[in-house]
Order: sequence, then structure tokens, then C-alpha cells
Amino acid sequence: MASLPDIAVDSALARLFHLPRARDATVWFSLPGGSKLFGQGDASDMLYVVRAGRLGAFRRDEGQETHFLGIIRPGEPAGEMALIAGIPHSADVYALRDSEIFAVPKKAFFEACDEDASVMTELARLMILRSRQTARRGPVGEPSVFGFIPVGRPGPVRPLVERLEREIAALGYQVTTVGAEADAAPTEWFSEVERVHDFVLYVAERDEPDWAAFVPRQVDRLFRVGRGDRTAESDGCPPGAATLQEQGLVDLVLLQSPEAIRPVGTEAWLDSTSASRVFHIRRGHTPDHQRLARVLTGQSVGLVLSGGGARAYAHVGAINALRERGVPIDFVGGSSMGAIVGAGLAMGWGQDEMDRRLHEAFVDSSPLDDMALPLLAMTHGVKVTERLNTHFGDTQIADLWLPFFCLSSNLTTGAYQLHRRGSLTHSLRASIALPGVMPPATDGQNVLVDGAVMKNFPADIMRAGQLGPIVGVDVTTARSITAKDVARPSSVWRWIRSGQWRMGPPIVSLLMRTATVSTGRDLAAAREATDVLIQPDVSGIEIRNWEAYDAAVEAGYRAAIAALDKLQKPVTEVRRRPSLREQAAAGAVMSPFIASTHEAAE
Repeated sequence: MASLPDIAVDSALARLFHLPRARDATVWFSLPGGSKLFGQGDASDMLYVVRAGRLGAFRRDEGQETHFLGIIRPGEPAGEMALIAGIPHSADVYALRDSEIFAVPKKAFFEACDEDASVMTELARLMILRSRQTARRGPVGEPSVFGFIPVGRPGPVRPLVERLEREIAALGYQVTTVGAEADAAPTEWFSEVERVHDFVLYVAERDEPDWAAFVPRQVDRLFRVGRGDRTAESDGCPPGAATLQEQGLVDLVLLQSPEAIRPVGTEAWLDSTSASRVFHIRRGHTPDHQRLARVLTGQSVGLVLSGGGARAYAHVGAINALRERGVPIDFVGGSSMGAIVGAGLAMGWGQDEMDRRLHEAFVDSSPLDDMALPLLAMTHGVKVTERLNTHFGDTQIADLWLPFFCLSSNLTTGAYQLHRRGSLTHSLRASIALPGVMPPATDGQNVLVDGAVMKNFPADIMRAGQLGPIVGVDVTTARSITAKDVARPSSVWRWIRSGQWRMGPPIVSLLMRTATVSTGRDLAAAREATDVLIQPDVSGIEIRNWEAYDAAVEAGYRAAIAALDKLQKPVTEVRRRPSLREQAAAGAVMSPFIASTHEAAE
């Protein structure tokens, strides 16, 4: 026998369990951590309400990564959208920890709604709110309980976690660190700690195996902590973490030497831990700790840069403006030339180094003047490859200081290809392989071309991977090529003598613009995922004019400053979740779910 606890949810939904038809048909059951409540495509025949524990919702898009949709906490329903719509479930829902569930059969639910229409009204309101948040703000029910356990022999982990606790507290939240001292505490104690704190950080050390096995069963997301300056080690999948790992909710934190120029060997660590993301923390380096604190609290800033040929120089000006205004950049992603600029940022290049390297690679001499007999492309692509090797060398994407991704278009599969690991140079070469302008890149039997062909402004990809605000710089919407730009030169010899041939023939402009045109649907989805949209006016810059660096940079800087001036709050706070204290001060006190003596069926 079980009774519904005092958990917070709107009173209209609480009344569902007072209505005889629903009350008599409701069943209660335990769902062990890692178990599936229902799967994507399953029939929807129950309304579920979480009594205790936490559920996670995930969606699998064909050919793409699993998307984390959000957390369902005590007092909240699951499966209500599919039930009311009469369609199969659109997501997988798993127990992130040992949970208790109340289930109301479909027939009993609708009969109860006939008795009290306010129940259906409240569920409709909840569905609208969830849909809007999923579309505009990412996951519903953001993670707030995190675990940290060692992998290999990193030394004490608790000092790192306590440092993160201080950084989170500095952001205005109630946070606490819980270690093995709580090993003998009753279940109710953990529930109360999580209820009265905005964030809870559980930490286990290497010599605490029993506690280390408990931590993964208690958290929304798990971080494994290792020494990045040592050879990769693996302890296998931690006990209790199989579901978190399967759903991409296990990350890796690698502690680096303060003197490290850049990380090395990260790929081996990812292979040994099967982690979804990696964060590099230089010991004693405050900005790295602050970055991870922003990641945990949903205030990390993702920067997305579109393709656009020479117009993408404007991204440099936008980055300069963000730095000038003190806007941190925690994640970077882009397509085509936007990927090149973003990779430099993720490498740790400052403003002067960025200017110097882009001049050497693109501005001082055209990267596209190694003309070829156009069997595969107008150019050999050799100069571009050589310059990428010069400036990015053998760097692996996982060894960048900032989490980074870029896109290419896979002509073999007909879908975009997401590059999060592997050779940075090879990934960038694929991302800028403009069809007809440069030969394609290959990956096994796959043929890869410019990422802009299928997704030129991948803000939605960034949204799927991080909770915080997204700043997007899109240089593709300005007035583009005209008939004049693609006119046949009046004299081929004059065109050659003038040096304009180094930009490529006019067909290059046509091909570059064709590759960077986004469909209205894709562009709308990308902009919907963007919190701060920067659109430099680069209409006066020819897309293949690689010498137009200064004008493009200035346009990007002006547009970024104008966009930041319109904000009413700092970028990091655009999506800031209110703390419990702020909610209480605003009077946002939820009515109790129910204090019922209702007993579920035995």
C-alpha cells in the first residue's frame, strides 16, 4: 500500500487522484534506476506521475545523436502528451534513479476528466509550457544533481568539487557538496537535501567503492575525473552508471597542468570512458573552474558561426566584441569558414594571434588560386590543406581547450556529419570543401563536402548539446551576389593581368553562394534556438574577396555591439534559472500536490 506524498504540483492535477474513477484505478509500482518506463513508439495507454525519484526523457532521431529532452521530477506527469493526442510516445523515458510511479489507465483518466474538466485544462497548460520550453529553451526540468567520481588515479576529487561549489554559490545559488560521510543517511535525508538546495554535488574518492557505486544512482548527470597529463586509464563503466552512460549523461573532466600549452591524449581517455563530453581544467586556473560552474548551472555560453566565404571574417569582429564586453565563450560550433574561425577560438588563440593566422592562411594570398582542370573541382585544394596543416597541425578536436564541433555534408548518406572527435585539420578540410570549388574530403567510403550545403547555421545542434544561452553570428542573410558578380569578363587577358583570377572565376561566387543558402525552414529552426542573434551587414563584401578582412571584421564588431546593447541583462543570465530564494521572494510557492490517504492497488 502506498499513499501520495506531499510533493509540489498544481492543485488541479492533484484533484485527479481524489476523483473516484481515477483513484480506484491507479496503480503504484517501483521502477529501479536504469529501467525504462516506456519507449519511443510505444502505445500510450497510461498517465504516469512520479511519486519519488527522477525520470529522464530522451529522443532518438534517425542517423543522429540521442537528444536529452529533460528531467521529470516528483509530482510531475510523464506521457501526458501522447496519451491525450492518442499517438505513440515520442521519446524514451528511463528512471535515472530508483523511482516510485503512480499510473492511471487511459480510460480511467478520461472518465475522471469528464468529472472535473480542470484536470484536462491544467494538463493542456503544462503541455503548452513544455512544448515551448523544448523548442525555445531546450530541455525541460534541467539537471540539478551532479556526481563526481574518479577514473584512474587523479588524486583527491573533493577539492575540485568544493571549488565548483564556491563558484556556483558565487552565481547566487544554494549549493552543497555531499561525500561518503552521508553513506548511512536514510533515503529521506537525500530527498530533503535535494529539495532545499538549487544544486547538489555528490563526490566519491577512489578508496570509497561502496559510496562510488551509490553516487551514479543518485544523480542527473555524472562526471568522471581523471588526470589529463597522464596516460589514459579505465575502470570500466562505474557500477550503477549504465543507464547514464547509455543515454549520454556521463562526461569527463581532465585535470591539466597549469603550464599545459594544450591537452594531449584526450581521444584515448574518451575511448576508455565512453564519455559524451570532455572538459579540461587547468589546476589553479579560475576561468576553467568558472566555465564548468556555468555548465552545471545552465549559464554556459555557446557560440555558433555560420559559413559564408570571405564574409565569415565578420566572425572575428563579433568575437572581439564579445571579449570586450566580458562575455565568456564556453562552447563553439560552426560550418565552413565559421568552423575555421571557431576552431581558432577553441585552440585558445587571442585576438592578435587570430588576426595573424587568418592573414597568413587566407588574406595575404588567395587560398583558392591553385586552379585545376575541373574534373572534380575548380581548384586542387592543395593550398587550403597545406594552410590548415600549418595552423592546426595534428591537433585532435578532443584536445581543444573549448568543446568544439563542426559540420560537413555527407553526400554518401545524404545527411550532415557532425565532427566532435578526430583530426581537427581533416574535419575542417571537410567542412570547407565547397562543391565544385574544392575537391571533396573522404571518410572511409563517405564523401564529405562543405557543411553549409546541408546546415549552414547549426544553432540547433548547439542547443541539443548545452543548456545555456546561444550566441549566433549569421553572415548569410545580407544581400548577396547579383548579375554583375557573375558576368562574363569582357576580356579574359585583362581579367588575368588585373590579378582578379586569384579570386577564381565568377562561377566560384555562384558555387559559394549556392552552398551557403539555407532553406527558410532550417534558418527558422536555427534562429529559434539562438538567444542572441548577430547579423553583420556584409552585403558590400564579395563572398570570394579574401582581401576584405578589415571591412568584414569591422562589420562583425559593430553588429555584435549593437546586439549586446539591446539586451536587458548579461548574456550569461539570459536563460538563468531562478534560485529557490528568488522563487520564494517572488511568491512562487507551489501548492502541495496532495496529502492523501489514498492507497494504490495492492
